[in-house]
Amino acid sequence: MAVNAVLLSALSYAVYAAVVSNAQNTGYSGLGGPPSSPGVLERLKGKDGPTVPSKDQFLHPDGIYYGAATKLAPYDAREVEQLTTDAGGIRPTMASYFLSWNQKFNPASITAAYAHGTLPVLTWEPWQGGSMNPKPDEILKSNIDQPAYRLANITAGRFDTYITQTAEAIAAAKWPVVLRFAHEMNGVWYPWSERVNGNHAGDYVKAWRHVHDLFQQAGATNVIWAWAPNIIRPAPGVKLSPLYPGDAYVDWVGMTGYGVREKTPETTFGPTIKRIQAFTDKPIVIMETGAQIDSSQLSWVTSFFPWLTRNPEVIGFIWTEKDRTTGANADWRFTSSAAEKEAYQAGLATLHLTTGQPATTTSTAPTSPAGSAASPSASSTGSTP
Repeated sequence: MAVNAVLLSALSYAVYAAVVSNAQNTGYSGLGGPPSSPGVLERLKGKDGPTVPSKDQFLHPDGIYYGAATKLAPYDAREVEQLTTDAGGIRPTMASYFLSWNQKFNPASITAAYAHGTLPVLTWEPWQGGSMNPKPDEILKSNIDQPAYRLANITAGRFDTYITQTAEAIAAAKWPVVLRFAHEMNGVWYPWSERVNGNHAGDYVKAWRHVHDLFQQAGATNVIWAWAPNIIRPAPGVKLSPLYPGDAYVDWVGMTGYGVREKTPETTFGPTIKRIQAFTDKPIVIMETGAQIDSSQLSWVTSFFPWLTRNPEVIGFIWTEKDRTTGANADWRFTSSAAEKEAYQAGLATLHLTTGQPATTTSTAPTSPAGSAASPSASSTGSTP
């Protein structure tokens, strides 16, 4: 499959930026290896780097995005290479990672993602963090009882300095970033749910719009805003439309959904997509997915790829390639068994993946997403399923 052309162009420039930074003795080390390694300087000889793409070039791809959430994303090149091998030689074009609001945003995460040829997908969580591995079906009081992070406090401006600093750092990086802010808001397992932590009806939309407006004021127009509820299975009575900030504040609709004792992804995602399409026609990205190890796992994985082809409103997916030892509450990896791995490879090979052909041409001057030395520790310890 063709790898996203825009991302490959970004890859070249990210390496170029590393070489320049090294020459200036800035100590940049965000590419997983020495910038003067054999071949790098020669490949860059006489090149100025590519034009920085606008976010519009990513919004409506000519194929499907294939992403992954891994333990050290987006920093570790070895993970990407191993993932590519495990997926039958097909490289991901998205890298998913998490950041809690008690952590400082590291611009080098953007550099690292593009260095691997992936679009960075940042899940930005307004809390102090919580348990990484709760027991199945367990909702921890410590995870949701965090009054400092009530939605009303966000809207009232108590976090404006932190939000603005993050927005300014992302704006300065210039490269497009997917921002999944306060995801799975229709559940009750995070403190930004309207049903817990002293929140009230209507608070979520107010908080979202406040954060969005601060980003606009900071000039962070390179953000792709992804509003991402959980599938409705665990909260069927919660309406999604009152939680939606509006099309003017959202670029993509994301979704978290895993195959759990379900034979097909239509059973998993279909009811939620139907509800969402009643109030918006924004493109849909499955932001977290995988299949639990049970009797239906192989059927679900095998069905996933034909289901994607039949549902063109879904423009991408991010597979959670984690288990309980690497930050998930179950083993969602497509490598959890030889049979699943084989089914995944075969299915992925049938997809028309995006080639990244830009819808428009921008003339922005090439600017590196600069930042301090990248490190896996800069990534959030935020929770994943």
